[in-house]
Amino acid sequence: MELGIYTFAEATPDPATGETISPAERLRELMEEIELADQVGLDVFGVGEHHRPDYVVSSPAVVLAAAAMRTKRIRLTSAVTVLSSDDPVRVFQEFATLDLLSGGRAEIMAGRGSFIESFPLFGYDLHDYDELFAEKLELLLKLREGERVSWTGRHRAPLTGQGVYPRPIQDALPVWVAVGGTPQSVARAATLGLPMALAIIGGQPERFAPFVDLYRETARRAGHDPAKLPVSINSHGYIAETSRQAADEAFGPTAVTMNRIGRERGWPPLTRAAFDASRTLRGASFVASPEEVAEKILFQHEIFRHNRFLVQFSVGTMPHRQIMRSIELFGTRVAPVVRAEVARRA
Repeated sequence: MELGIYTFAEATPDPATGETISPAERLRELMEEIELADQVGLDVFGVGEHHRPDYVVSSPAVVLAAAAMRTKRIRLTSAVTVLSSDDPVRVFQEFATLDLLSGGRAEIMAGRGSFIESFPLFGYDLHDYDELFAEKLELLLKLREGERVSWTGRHRAPLTGQGVYPRPIQDALPVWVAVGGTPQSVARAATLGLPMALAIIGGQPERFAPFVDLYRETARRAGHDPAKLPVSINSHGYIAETSRQAADEAFGPTAVTMNRIGRERGWPPLTRAAFDASRTLRGASFVASPEEVAEKILFQHEIFRHNRFLVQFSVGTMPHRQIMRSIELFGTRVAPVVRAEVARRA
């Protein structure tokens, strides 16, 4: 199993101090986080795309290209690329460039986006939300097939055999589809034969098992071998020496962030009781000690038989030293246990 981290590079006030660091400082910290993840042997680092004041990364490929120069082995992916409001040609070119810079470690995690700021920013109509994604994903996959592309769609000027450069090292450049738990999105990824990243950030993970079953069965019916199609589970988390320490340190920043987003979307406030419930074995959150995080990853592996697990460090602003320690614990005390047990089960 591949183990990794993803982040949205939050830039919000630290609940403990009230201070907000500059975007430049947050990006410097992010470089250190990715470098450490590589050093402790984690497999993947993902960076999300947002166009809001509370997150500093609007162009994951640029940030990942900087990280490529400071890392040696770790795979570098968007988490996600909001493909619906972007140009697939530019996305392909950016990540092909990243692939060249990193020696073949680039990936694209394509999604429709859970926030909507990018649509008016780039002149797209939210009424076309799903159609935009489907059409642009089709073009992105076409671009992987060869350097000269002929293609026609409704939301972009046609291509009539133009060359698209540079070409990546990897053939083909990996493209994952990120889904939040809608059957249509799951079926689309399966029909296209693309790896699926399933976000589980609330509720009981067992309830998501039918989506993974749907993915594998739909892939089989579409003529793809499900055994060759990776599944990733992406969740929130934070690791400290003890479970209580992890909870005490993570609850405040998590509540601030989730409640801010919740006010936009009509969610109830996050209480400490609900937060602690999510930390149990059958909850969605991985805020715990290294031993409990390893146990929970393996518990979910029995449910999903997934190939990759990515955890978001952190959901809200926390001191950089704490995030660095969390990454260190994940790589040195969680990953070896999980890898050994998954290998034994295989």
